[in-house]
Amino acid sequence: MRKLIKSIYYSFPIQLLFLHFRSNLILLVIWIILSLFVTSWTGEKFGLPFLFLSPEYLGKVGFWSFFILGFAFGAMVMTWNLTVYLLKAHFFPFLASLGRPFTKFCLNNIVLPSAFVLLFLVCQIRFELYYEYLPLTQVLTNSTAFLIGIFSLVLFIAGYFQFTNKDILSYIDPKKNIPPNLVSEPGRRKISEIEELKQNENHFKVLTYLTESFRPRIVRSVAHYDSKILFRVFKQNHTNALIVQLFSLVILIALGYLIDHKQFRIPAGASIFLLSSIIIAITGAISYWFQKWRFFVLLILFVVINQITRYDLFHHKNKAYGLNYTTEKAGYSYEDLESICSSENVDVDRENTIKILDNWLKKNQPKKPKNPKMVFYCVSGGGLKSATWAMKVLNHADSLTSGEFMEHTALMSGASGGMLGTAYFRELYYQKKTNALNNLYTQTHIDNIAKDLLNSVSFTIISNDLFMPWVKFKKGGYEYVKDRGYIFEKQFNENTNFLLDKTLNDYTQLEKGAEIPLMFITPSIVNDGRRMIISSQGISYMMAAPIGIEIPHSVGIDAVDFGRLFEKQDAQNLQFTTALRMNATYPYILPNVYLPTNPRIEIMDAGFRDNFGIKSATRFIHVFENWIRENTSGVVLVIVRAYDRNKEISSSENEGIFESIFNPLGIAGKILTLQDFEHDTNLGFLYNLLGKENFDIIRFTYHPGKKINEKDASISFHLTTREKNDICDAINSPENQQSLQKLKTLIIND
Repeated sequence: MRKLIKSIYYSFPIQLLFLHFRSNLILLVIWIILSLFVTSWTGEKFGLPFLFLSPEYLGKVGFWSFFILGFAFGAMVMTWNLTVYLLKAHFFPFLASLGRPFTKFCLNNIVLPSAFVLLFLVCQIRFELYYEYLPLTQVLTNSTAFLIGIFSLVLFIAGYFQFTNKDILSYIDPKKNIPPNLVSEPGRRKISEIEELKQNENHFKVLTYLTESFRPRIVRSVAHYDSKILFRVFKQNHTNALIVQLFSLVILIALGYLIDHKQFRIPAGASIFLLSSIIIAITGAISYWFQKWRFFVLLILFVVINQITRYDLFHHKNKAYGLNYTTEKAGYSYEDLESICSSENVDVDRENTIKILDNWLKKNQPKKPKNPKMVFYCVSGGGLKSATWAMKVLNHADSLTSGEFMEHTALMSGASGGMLGTAYFRELYYQKKTNALNNLYTQTHIDNIAKDLLNSVSFTIISNDLFMPWVKFKKGGYEYVKDRGYIFEKQFNENTNFLLDKTLNDYTQLEKGAEIPLMFITPSIVNDGRRMIISSQGISYMMAAPIGIEIPHSVGIDAVDFGRLFEKQDAQNLQFTTALRMNATYPYILPNVYLPTNPRIEIMDAGFRDNFGIKSATRFIHVFENWIRENTSGVVLVIVRAYDRNKEISSSENEGIFESIFNPLGIAGKILTLQDFEHDTNLGFLYNLLGKENFDIIRFTYHPGKKINEKDASISFHLTTREKNDICDAINSPENQQSLQKLKTLIIND
């Protein structure tokens, strides 16, 4: 027994495992992170585990999506093996004396990849059986496809090394010529290392190794071999490894050129495996070439990259498609903002909006003897979860009121994913009015908005944005660079049948005639924290509270009228999908949009200032208070939330010293809770402004149900079928049904 334990302990696979824990910790972190994703220990809130357990390809989860996932994982495994071989193979000189040394190294370095595959299969089978209710045959088919994908890539790489790698016999046999790149004298340091290792002076003692047939074989001494020849074997193998890694990188970059084609938009999980491969390869290359200097080189590299990317030539900045970046830049200073929201501009914009409200009144007033209720629709952010929920609420609210809900709605506002669904429904509503659409309330439209967006974005990050984006395209008469912002809009248009592939100007007359509700899209300005309000109409009156216009400098300007600021930069030519993307620019997932101003400003997600659209509704009501009082029977504020505001309060008891140090900073992570408190103040203000009898709030809140084990659906641009079904079922909860009935009573029976 003792001998058996000793043979196992000193076997090559176990010693390689020890080597990883001793000196490959950076590479091990990648395996740990991926394992945390797969087991749902981390990233579940953002749907990251589902990218692996429920991958989509061409809109479907099945054999090919799992095959591609496995193929990408196989690429990561081979990159892992190549990198470790580059860095550590010389610790085991006996390899150089074997036939097909790299193949044997891979077989013996199988512990970590095999453990991950086993973990993945357990999680995948459990997930699809328990959460998706898929039949066992389909689950096993998906598992098999994953394994086939792995073996396909591994066999391909193995075939390459089979025909190109040299073993020691190639250099001992005098009849065989040594490849030209190996004729040069090896470095003295490497040779001295191998001399030491030959004499077993290194503590990585190996007694047995596994052959291609997975049979153990005793390690033979290599002390009698010339160290130069051993080193040449490793050097030639290393050269082949570097060629494969370089070839893989070139292929990945080339795929970035093909992002317009659906077939090349691989599952998001596969993209993450590819990203892991790149990180492993780069880390390994730096360690291989610079060894003990690797951390210093990494530090210098970070500093150099940071410096050179300050210049536009080396740092791609995403632009707003449709805007003119070649003309004179718009001035962006407090004085410039004051000139935009001058009393003259505000008066003009107010009068134009009052005409819109008059048209809204004309289409609603003849239906009843009394003035109609005015509806404001405010929706929260939250990725496709919020987009789907917003669509579901609109679908039921408008259907239940026989189309009166949209007729009574004057303004729609909100953040992120919620506005994606809201904008899509508004367009469908218009298509129905013009008889271009047969059924407004079909489930198909909800399925469209719930379609995956994350796969395309994540793959573009890996294949294009991590490098220097270089492929250009034209939109609205101007030229831009393709990146993940471009592919997000393209995928979104494909999912929604290109109904929103329009400019702001395409909605100007429709909004003026009150054929569709006004829509305010309000991304946040990173540079100063103001909101950028994007609308087809002039809305300078939204830039400050009314008192700020009446008494200059009494209150500050906290918002910017996009149309007036960029009037000379062709603001009305802005792509509508770009406005929606700017509104949903979650950090790192989508690129911040840089606007043509002086000084240059950048835009990101609306949720950082107002994740619910209530600020826009509050100010609009404040500005047009008198008109609303005279021409309506009150305001109905519909608030649609993709998550509940009532959460458990975390305790500060039993904190460790580090927790107590950082705990005061935790309030920065409560940004949405802080917004809730601020919005409560605004809603209280509206009650006082309009009177309790003329102001109603109706809330629709998504609460997770039993379909997803009472867990909240993820906040991402990807939904599983189970999550989508659970979101749609939430409309049937008692609270939401009560809200629907109250809404019907207020609009129809008031």
